[in-house]
Amino acid sequence: MDVLCLDLEGVLVPEVWQAVARETQIPELLKTTRDIPNYDDLMNYRLAIIEEHGITLSQIQTEIAKLSPLPGAVEFLRWARLNFQVAIISDTFYEFAAPLMAQLDEPFLLCHKLQVRDDRIVGYTLRQSDPKRCSVKAFKSLELKVVAAGDSFNDVSMLEEAHAGIFFQAPENVRAQFPQYPMAADYAELQQLILHAQANF
Repeated sequence: MDVLCLDLEGVLVPEVWQAVARETQIPELLKTTRDIPNYDDLMNYRLAIIEEHGITLSQIQTEIAKLSPLPGAVEFLRWARLNFQVAIISDTFYEFAAPLMAQLDEPFLLCHKLQVRDDRIVGYTLRQSDPKRCSVKAFKSLELKVVAAGDSFNDVSMLEEAHAGIFFQAPENVRAQFPQYPMAADYAELQQLILHAQANF
């Protein structure tokens, strides 16, 4: 069976950091990879802000637990898992993602780990360098065909490496820079683009 690699935030669930920003009323935390494409730069920026404001891991987890998957995401993922081996390839952290994964019926997730001391986030450990591209490469090394879908700059390496890449509700600045990828405006369109890509393998 072919593999479908999906980004998490912005594709299946809301942007976690933006939810935290709204609840803590710290607008600087609204920035995502759509604004700061380099992930290390973005995370170091975020960690400096939460340190400055004394935000704990528990506070962040409490806000994440209030979130729900995007409307239609559960049904889309249910369809996807019937037709593909599905892997969620995300730049989030296991410590953040757990309550959202439960709501999505525990799909396979590859992401990163936080470094925590006394309930303070003091750093993070990336699973590997360029993890989204490497994940797709690994599936391809098993002679599997891969379709990938994401919404932001940090998904482009995954889309490039896959046999077929698709943007889902990507903002204009991302689409303008990478016009070669088709864009799905909703889950129905995403489903059709995935099936079209699969038919052309």
